[in-house]
Amino acid sequence: MDTLHIIGAGLAGSEAAWQAAQAGVPVVLHEMRPQVGTFAHRSGDFAEMVCSNSFRSDDDERNAVGLLHWEMRAAGGLIMAMADRHSLPAGGALAVDREAFSGAVTAALRGHPLISVSEEEITELPSEGHWIIATGPLTSGALAESIRKVTGAESLAFFDAIAPIVHAETIDMSVAWRQSRYDKGETEEERTAYINCPMTKEDYEAFIDALLAAEKTEFHAGEAESSPKPTPYFDGCLPIEVMAERGRETLRHGPMKPVGLTNAHDPATKAYAVVQLRRDNALGTLYNIVGFQTKMKYGAQTSVFKMIPGLQNASFARLGGIHRNTFLNSPTLLDTQMRLKLRPNLRFAGQVTGVEGYVESAAMGLLAGRMAAAEIKGQVLPPPSYETAMGSLVNHITGGAEAKTFQPMNVNFGLFPPLDDARGGRRGRKDRYKGYTDRAKESFTAWLADQA
Repeated sequence: MDTLHIIGAGLAGSEAAWQAAQAGVPVVLHEMRPQVGTFAHRSGDFAEMVCSNSFRSDDDERNAVGLLHWEMRAAGGLIMAMADRHSLPAGGALAVDREAFSGAVTAALRGHPLISVSEEEITELPSEGHWIIATGPLTSGALAESIRKVTGAESLAFFDAIAPIVHAETIDMSVAWRQSRYDKGETEEERTAYINCPMTKEDYEAFIDALLAAEKTEFHAGEAESSPKPTPYFDGCLPIEVMAERGRETLRHGPMKPVGLTNAHDPATKAYAVVQLRRDNALGTLYNIVGFQTKMKYGAQTSVFKMIPGLQNASFARLGGIHRNTFLNSPTLLDTQMRLKLRPNLRFAGQVTGVEGYVESAAMGLLAGRMAAAEIKGQVLPPPSYETAMGSLVNHITGGAEAKTFQPMNVNFGLFPPLDDARGGRRGRKDRYKGYTDRAKESFTAWLADQA
C-alpha cells in the first residue's frame, strides 16, 4: 500500500495522521520542529496550542462549534479524545491543559505502529506521491514560496495576536474572585472556573487611555516587508488596542463586559467592566487573560496590564505577541476533495485552507486524512453533507465562499443550508439552532455509516 506523507504536526496534521493510520494506511509525519523553530511555538510536541487553550463552547445542541466537537468525537478524533482527557474547568467551554494535551497527542502518534515521524523541514511542494500539507498559519518561508510558485497566486495574509499568561500565585484574590459568567457549569469547579478582576468607571477610563497611548509593534520581526497596509486583522482575534481604537466602550461590550458576574467581595456594587482570566493548565498555576490578544511592546504590556485591579503585582509567564497568519484562496485553488487542482497529489488541511480556530483546523485534518486514506485504497470518500458542521466548512472553503472576498471563517450556522418548517425554520433562534444540530447529527451519522 502507498504511504501517505503529511507535512506539519499541528492540530490538523496530527488528526490527519491519526485518521489515515486508523484506516490502515501507513503514514510519515514530517515536522520541522524542534530542529527548525517558530517564534510562537515553545516545544517540539505535536498539536501545540499557541494562542489560547480553549476549544470554545462544548454545547452540541445549540452551538455550531459544539456540534463540530460532537462530529469529531463521533468520528474517533484523536484531538477531541485528548482534549477531553486533559480538559480544565471552563464553564460551558472546553479548555485544556496545553502541555499535557500536546504531550498526549505526541505520545499517541509516536506510539502508533503505522506512523513514523521525520524531523525535517520540507521546503518544496512534492510532485509525486500522496501528500497532505497542514503547515498552518506559520508555514515556513521556503515552503510558502514554493506554494506561491506552484499556484501562481500570492497567499493571502492577515495578522493574529496572542494573549498573555499570568502566574496564578501573583493574582490578588482579595480584589479578584472566582466565578463563571452566569454561574454556568454543572459542578462547583466549573461554576468557579474563571478569575474576575473588577474595574470602576475611573479604572476603565484610565486603562483605555494607557492602552491607546502604549507603544505598539505592527509586525513580528521579518514580516513587515511582506505585510499589507492597513493590517487586515481577523475579527475573531482582534488585538485589544484595535478594539479600543474603534471606540472607548468597545472593550466593555466585548471581552471586558461585566454582565453575569457578581463581585464576591462587594456584591452590592456592580463593576463597570471586568477582566476575566481562564485556567491554562491542570495545576491551576497559570491563567490566560481572556480576549486580551495584544500587539503592545513587552514593556508597555507589563505596565498597562498591571493597572488592572488584582493584577497590580502580576508576574507573566508569557506576554502577548502578533504574527502573520498565511492562508490559501481555497475556493480558487482546491477541489471538493481538498486537493490542489493543479497538483491533485497534494491535499491541504487546517488553517492554511482558510478555516479559523483550533477545532475547525483539526476537523479539516480529519477530513483530509480520511479522504487521502480512501484514495490510497482505491476508493473515493465524498465530503459529508453541508448540513453538517464539517461539511459546511469544507463546502465554504472549496467553493461556497466568494473567492474575491475570501477570508478565514469559524464554523457558524450561517454556513448551513436553511431549515425547513418541519425542522423549526420559523421558530426562535434557540429552537432553530437545535434544529440545525439535530439535522446535522443525523446526516453525519449516516455519512459515517456509509464508510463502515
